[in-house]
Amino acid sequence: MSKNKGFSDTSANRYSLALFELASESNLLTQVEENSTSILNLISNNEDFKNFVKDPTLSRDDLLKTINKISESFKLEKLFKNFISFLITKRRFFYVEQILKNFKEICSEKRGELKAEIKSAKELTQEEINKITEELSNNFKSKIKLNYNYDKSLIGGLVVQVGSTMIDTSIKKKLQQIETRMIEA
Repeated sequence: MSKNKGFSDTSANRYSLALFELASESNLLTQVEENSTSILNLISNNEDFKNFVKDPTLSRDDLLKTINKISESFKLEKLFKNFISFLITKRRFFYVEQILKNFKEICSEKRGELKAEIKSAKELTQEEINKITEELSNNFKSKIKLNYNYDKSLIGGLVVQVGSTMIDTSIKKKLQQIETRMIEA
């Protein structure tokens, strides 16, 4: 791990925690989390904005002007807008995606939610996803925040991971196990 990577992880965690504490103290946690989701969606769905965030050649003034326009159109909470502006003035806007993802994870943890990943070989309906989430919540006796991905490379079955617990019922995994046994024999 390079020094820069460690520095960015540490910085992102500190900024995320600071945003959480500010939003919590101001009773704006829900609004700030919604604003974070909006900006994260903009980053992942808009290639121009993603490039804008990562462009080190842009001046602070250009960044601030753009954030002000985005703030108006998305009706961002003043605290959130000020936080983003602070990141720009401190030359940390480059890390905004990582900071906001960490912030959302902190919010989730504070609500007592467990993070779960599920991959399936067939596309699941929202009803099926909800049923799996409910079942996991009952089994783990905790609220579950589920991240679902369709992965046709699994051939069949599911891969479920909740915290450090992993359940892999995919055909791909079973074929890999058979292959390993054949090689060892």
